[in-house]
Amino acid sequence: MYEKFYGLTAPPFSITPDPRYLFFSHRHREAFEHMLFGITQRKGFIQITGEVGAGKSTLCRAVLEHLRQGFSTALILNPVLTGLQLVRTILHEFGLDDRSNDRVQLVRRLNDFLLDRLHAGQDVVLFVDEAQDMSDDLLEEIRLLSNLETDDRKLVQIVLVGQPELRRRLDQPELRQLRQRITVRYHLGPIERAETEAYIFHRLTVAGSNGRPTFSPAAIRAIHRDSRGVPRVINAICDKALLAGYVEDRDYITRRLVRRAVRDLEGQAP
Repeated sequence: MYEKFYGLTAPPFSITPDPRYLFFSHRHREAFEHMLFGITQRKGFIQITGEVGAGKSTLCRAVLEHLRQGFSTALILNPVLTGLQLVRTILHEFGLDDRSNDRVQLVRRLNDFLLDRLHAGQDVVLFVDEAQDMSDDLLEEIRLLSNLETDDRKLVQIVLVGQPELRRRLDQPELRQLRQRITVRYHLGPIERAETEAYIFHRLTVAGSNGRPTFSPAAIRAIHRDSRGVPRVINAICDKALLAGYVEDRDYITRRLVRRAVRDLEGQAP
């Protein structure tokens, strides 16, 4: 709605996980490097956690973009499945025939694919987003799939991405076999106060900003305080603040406009 007014070519603060908008705060950079390290060194299991809105899904897609050549990748977005559905979903994501209700046959089909990729010099990576929603039985199914290996290497690298509940789930005694196999872990924290302005500028630049709009220092401080450094909340506040600026015909986003945006998001009267 306000894009034309500010001369933007796209919405700068959409909450969709578009990797073009990924801002590499030092924590996001560390999470990115941890994922790449675990994948390229064939560590088997990688665990990435973070609060809601921390940017985990965007980070996943950025890693997928980075792994385009030399890797076969799959991303599961909805892990609320049965064990059989999981195996069929994995086959489907890799473009394989998933027709069968025989788990043994399906796993053999997956194993043949993994061996074929090995001989072709390609590594295979499976990303599971929202992994905290997986049942204990499904997490055990994931562990069993990690048994697909040769004498000297894992045939598939598995990246579990989820909210902090995932860490608590994996601390359960009954999941200790899976927990012991996870050798790379990283918890994605919020953006620091000093990075908030760069984050906002980055997203505006990607969206085609030519210097408009700008945020006052007080507005930046208010955004960080009210968002607690969570990217998704920063986006929501900035989006509302730009709308308020558009309504008032302003290029300069002040603390007052940010406060108005926060009140609007909280459902308070203007």
